[in-house]
Amino acid sequence: MRNESNSKRWNEIKTNDSWAIFKIMGEFVNGYEKLSKIGPCVSIFGSARTKPDHKFYKLAEDVATQIVEHGYGVITGGGPGIMEAGNKGAHIAGGTSVGLNIELPFEQHDNPYIDSDKSLDFDYFFVRKVMFVKYSQGFVVMPGGFGTLDELFEAITLIQTHKIESFPIILVGTEFWGGLLEWVKTTLLDAGNISEKDLDLIHLVDTPDEVISILDDFYKEYDLSPNF
Repeated sequence: MRNESNSKRWNEIKTNDSWAIFKIMGEFVNGYEKLSKIGPCVSIFGSARTKPDHKFYKLAEDVATQIVEHGYGVITGGGPGIMEAGNKGAHIAGGTSVGLNIELPFEQHDNPYIDSDKSLDFDYFFVRKVMFVKYSQGFVVMPGGFGTLDELFEAITLIQTHKIESFPIILVGTEFWGGLLEWVKTTLLDAGNISEKDLDLIHLVDTPDEVISILDDFYKEYDLSPNF
């Protein structure tokens, strides 16, 4: 009876998985159709828990404003905290403000600064992450938690392994990111698990002007286009 029950349960999972493919396809199609029209944009990542009175919220807002003033739009995860700050800065500056929202049981809800025609909702993290990587001309990574680290290290891995075109990855906040980068250098690099040149993929800055300088210098040499 136990084997029969397990077999039935696995068959049900197989059927549900097969139908889920269509929902996944739908999210990809909707994402590609909407985001192919937004033009060159830079993604801003960071904690959903950052409050509007925090210095990193204001910093993210200022970064987004300067990004727009230099001809780029802004993409965020669409939620509160640093994401809201990024969309707010873009909105105030009159630029493209995109939100890729994910349905979660806590923390996540869309913010009011996203352009009404550029707000997308996702059930699947992996589909959402593809959209960030494909349509971002750079990643600006503010202080955040596991989700922020996930986006950061996936982008580094994809560029390192030449699965996508290179683009700037900019960490903002020396006091926050300095310890992580030191660990990368003294542990990963010293152990031979990464190469010296891999460190060149990451920039560490503290000001909006430094963010813009890195973006502008990079795109003097490379064309603005989707990354794959």
